[in-house]
Amino acid sequence: MWVSVLTVTQKWFDPKKRGMALGILSTGYGFGYAAMGIVFPIIVESFSWRFCWYLLGSWAIGMVLLNGIFLRSRPEDLHVSPWGREPGSLVENMNTNVLTKEGQYAKVFKSSLFWSIGVSYFFIACAHYIVATFMVDYVNLELGFSFKKASFLATIRGLTTVVGVLTIPVLSDRIGRKVTLLGSNMFVALSILGIILSGICIPALFTSIALFGIFSGAIWPLYAACAGDYFRKEVMATVIGGWTPFYGLAAILAHFIGGRIRDITQSYQAAFCIALFFAVCAAFLMLTVKRPANEI
Repeated sequence: MWVSVLTVTQKWFDPKKRGMALGILSTGYGFGYAAMGIVFPIIVESFSWRFCWYLLGSWAIGMVLLNGIFLRSRPEDLHVSPWGREPGSLVENMNTNVLTKEGQYAKVFKSSLFWSIGVSYFFIACAHYIVATFMVDYVNLELGFSFKKASFLATIRGLTTVVGVLTIPVLSDRIGRKVTLLGSNMFVALSILGIILSGICIPALFTSIALFGIFSGAIWPLYAACAGDYFRKEVMATVIGGWTPFYGLAAILAHFIGGRIRDITQSYQAAFCIALFFAVCAAFLMLTVKRPANEI
């Protein structure tokens, strides 16, 4: 479903507003996740877990109705231009008949650009999930903080994620997606290093977690925007869908690798060192990304 959401959003906004649009979109995830953390315990305490599922199902049905009534796949369906497009500006990707669809898809998956960005996405997703999954347990079990104080780190990460998605993608509209992703990946690496070196120093630890939330939260809309920046709009959904298995595989392997290393070493810091290495790899791969001479 996320692939469709990202594709439709990018079609409705001019490329110069793409980062801003995807950033605002991503706040819904952060606020929704925060709301669930507040509302669901109250529902469970007052009723049962079953009512939480009723609530989710009701929201899903409501979303279907709202989308069916109001949403259109393209602004052209309503005879309007994408939001943010200046009058007289060139229409993006007007030449849609250069290749057949089959030829376009083949060219996408043969492109080194597709694989460089996809593998970078894989590495940064691995780094993100290792830290996000084991962060609270690390602070609670290894550093000796109370569970309440350790759990507060998750709140810090959630709130700073909203800050990140509202600012960094907008910045990427001005300085470019490649530079912004390169910098964001490096800041994720530095924040992980800060978490490792902070130890029981609360200000340093909280600052490192906040930086991790800001920059790791922003990477998702930034990678999605790359699909619209580097590939033709006719294959945008295919590109985002093609990158999704990189994300899924990363989510699986990150938990296995992080948990396995922790069990062997009896320390979460060793797992975080692997996450640090993954984040640096993600940044390096973005450094190799170049716009092709002919748009794919």
